[in-house]
Amino acid sequence: MHESNFTMKRLIVALFAALFLYPFAVTAQSADDVVWVQIEAQPNLAGATERAREYDVMLEDVNGFSLGGGWYAITVGPYRREDAELLLRGYRREGIIPRDSFIQVSDRFRQQFWPVGVNVLNIPLIAPVDPEIAVDEPAVTPQDSGTEITQSTLPPADAATSTEAEPVQTTVAPSLPEPPADETLNEARRGEQALSRAEREQLQIALEWAGFYNNAIDGAFGRGTRGSMADWQSANGYEVTGVLTTLQRAALNKQYNAVLEGLGLQLVRNTEAGIEMIMPTQVVAFDKLEPPFVHYNATGDVNARVLLISQAGDQDTLFGLYDIMQTLEIVPNEGPRERQSNSFELIGENGRVISQTQASLENGQIKGFTLIWPAGDEDRRRRVMAEMTKSFTRIPGILDAAAGGGNDQAIDLVSGLQVRLPKLSRSGFFVDGAGTVATTSQAVQSCARMTLDDDTELDVMVDDQASGIALLKPRTRLAPIEVANFNTVAPRLQSEIAVAGFPYEGVLGSATVTFGALADVRGLQGEENIARLALASQPGDAGGPVFDGNGRVIGMLLPRADGTRQLPDDVNFAVEATLIAQVAQKAGVAVQTTQGLGALQPEDLRAKAKGMTVLVSCWE
Repeated sequence: MHESNFTMKRLIVALFAALFLYPFAVTAQSADDVVWVQIEAQPNLAGATERAREYDVMLEDVNGFSLGGGWYAITVGPYRREDAELLLRGYRREGIIPRDSFIQVSDRFRQQFWPVGVNVLNIPLIAPVDPEIAVDEPAVTPQDSGTEITQSTLPPADAATSTEAEPVQTTVAPSLPEPPADETLNEARRGEQALSRAEREQLQIALEWAGFYNNAIDGAFGRGTRGSMADWQSANGYEVTGVLTTLQRAALNKQYNAVLEGLGLQLVRNTEAGIEMIMPTQVVAFDKLEPPFVHYNATGDVNARVLLISQAGDQDTLFGLYDIMQTLEIVPNEGPRERQSNSFELIGENGRVISQTQASLENGQIKGFTLIWPAGDEDRRRRVMAEMTKSFTRIPGILDAAAGGGNDQAIDLVSGLQVRLPKLSRSGFFVDGAGTVATTSQAVQSCARMTLDDDTELDVMVDDQASGIALLKPRTRLAPIEVANFNTVAPRLQSEIAVAGFPYEGVLGSATVTFGALADVRGLQGEENIARLALASQPGDAGGPVFDGNGRVIGMLLPRADGTRQLPDDVNFAVEATLIAQVAQKAGVAVQTTQGLGALQPEDLRAKAKGMTVLVSCWE
């Protein structure tokens, strides 16, 4: 670590300690009040002592405890729970401790090994024993959720999370228990021969995850697997034989599962949805039923969510769900997706989250799940997703379409989930028969993508910010019902005009027409090519066409200017048709400038305006 970075981290640690935290006597508080921040766990005492010594140089209140099973925890504390949670968030944010650090309680710890000679928990020294692992009784989550959480079928990700029998206490010399003697090479080979293919493949997966293996996961222990085992043994301080003993296999799998510490992976059975699967129960909990989804929302610092999918239907229902889910905010646009005849998978990702959905149709029932996980935590996300996929089981039951329903109902919600919305929507209008759209320059700023009426993709041809005019080209050729006919001769003052647009950014579904009058052919300070209008408008109307009484376009409505000067609500401005036509012609777009056939009735003007006016949306 560079000296400047080290000094900065020490300063941050000191500030946290000075402003928020102070350790206190463990025996003075209840077990629920006293907690620790567990930073990491190591599979041997030597490695744990070395890591504790390294952390002790940089952090305050470093302690180390045995966890049992040959594992050792490095912690900071003890603190009150609220202080520990504050410190945990701060240290994670500053990158001082690993992101998978978590809050731990004292009764998970055994003897203290760091600092040497300290015993803050006053735990009597015990002789080495092999405590029995107690089986957790099933626990039911909030009433009427249909959710039952049972003991995980996974090997424990952390020995500290198992419930241990009361150890037999005796008086011994003040030293940590010696680990049991390891197997001989021949005993290790015999133990290896007893492994199932799945267990052999799991060892290869763990070696691959640890960075020692990069060949096929086939359960065959050939030269490549043996070499990776030898490399792992060397890196972890074991005798290098290329054959893992029972204890070494346990240590390797422990390392592999360490990333899952603090997530509470347990088997969850939801009888309402008819689904059983492993979930991170310390990260998400049941929230509500909103058919076809069962919502499990975040409960702590990890901004994760799980949705169970359960509904009756056929292939059309499955395909409809596939389409609908891609409109939801929880499924970002970027990412692979695949739909087959009876299943689909969606992966969406952006800078904030990664969302992965799997669903399939069997016997008239569509079931699946979605995992939403914070971006930047890919190692844990992949592991959680793998465990959920592997454990997903259909059980009797299907979510009742009338279940749940809650009070959160809105036009932009689907089953309690927010529909993905554009960051900005404005109006526009067709200027030629190929579907070229004129709109306000405001609508095209900082857009990852642009759409016409939420479905047709648009590309920016021209963005003339000086005039406020933008021209957009559809990626697929369109055949507009109506095309703008420009009037390049200024109409008389106080004549009746109309503006077509989407005042509420598409909420109403179709364009509306607002009538007013031409107040002036110049701006307030005499600007040319700007007309002042006497009419009320909304932000979404900007970019819409301004019509004269003959149905010809005399300009385009501009956005209301931001600033300290507040103009009356009925004062608006439009860029004149002459300038729009010039910009279009420079871009190679031919526009119509023929004379109208006479005044139009209001209903005819509305029909013409709606035929050429479109919703232009800017998406992140």
